[in-house]
Amino acid sequence: MAVFSRCSTAATAAAKPTAAAAATFSYLIRALSPSFSSSSSTLDPETDLNRNKPAALGVLKREPKGRNVQWVFLGCPGVGKGTYASRLSNLLGVPHIATGDLVRDELASSGSLSSQLKEIVNQGKLVSDEIIIDLLSKRLEMGEAKGESGFILDGFPRTVRQAEILEGVTDIDLVINLKLREEALLAKCLGRRICSECGGNYNVASIDIKADNGRPGMYMAPLPPPPQCASKLITRPDDTEEVVKQRLRIYQAMTRPVEDFYRSRGKLLEFDLPGGIPESWSKLLRALNLEDHDDKQSAAA
Repeated sequence: MAVFSRCSTAATAAAKPTAAAAATFSYLIRALSPSFSSSSSTLDPETDLNRNKPAALGVLKREPKGRNVQWVFLGCPGVGKGTYASRLSNLLGVPHIATGDLVRDELASSGSLSSQLKEIVNQGKLVSDEIIIDLLSKRLEMGEAKGESGFILDGFPRTVRQAEILEGVTDIDLVINLKLREEALLAKCLGRRICSECGGNYNVASIDIKADNGRPGMYMAPLPPPPQCASKLITRPDDTEEVVKQRLRIYQAMTRPVEDFYRSRGKLLEFDLPGGIPESWSKLLRALNLEDHDDKQSAAA
């Protein structure tokens, strides 16, 4: 998922929501919350494999569907937030709301924000809080109309200010912070490809990092397209080495404080990806005290 940057002052002023829009955002996210409380609960951490593991995970091991969780995914751009959030969304039966997708949908719609967003995205910058909240409000309104309950947010909050806004209207149960060593992250971002016809996401990078100085090796296989998409692959305009490195610098400066925000509240689960999906998915489920029966059946087949 792309990481974007703040708009110019003029763009921010043009997109700034009214008090009514802010109230709508608050109402809609409350409507998706199964048990809203005006105060944020602090979870007592417990140690698990030298990690601070939110205590709420101790009661999660039951039938996943209908859990109505309220989770957030954090992590550097390109780490795989969308991939794992989407898998958990399917497993738990709650909507996966990715602000990067909301931005791309707005770009494709040629709406009022399209021209502003195009420049921001291509420069690898962060979209302003006001624009993100406006787009999220529209998505939540659609979800409420469809009867959605619970959510997994991917790409929001990106700033402490956004985290404070979110905390003011609902209780987030858990924040999952995905981590991946930088050399693998850079290669993964530069290997991303999209099918220009069906919109499918693939990756041509074969990442093979040897063990060195006590650090374990890592292998991430490419994710090749099916034959019908092979000739239609394109690279996102913001997936250049210069822009990817810029996104990482912006993340370090602006989004890392969000990790500290949730860590101080005992809600942060940090998870180091050991490799690709086959190596990481089962370990992530174990960290979350969840089971994927379909995945087990596929592995046994």
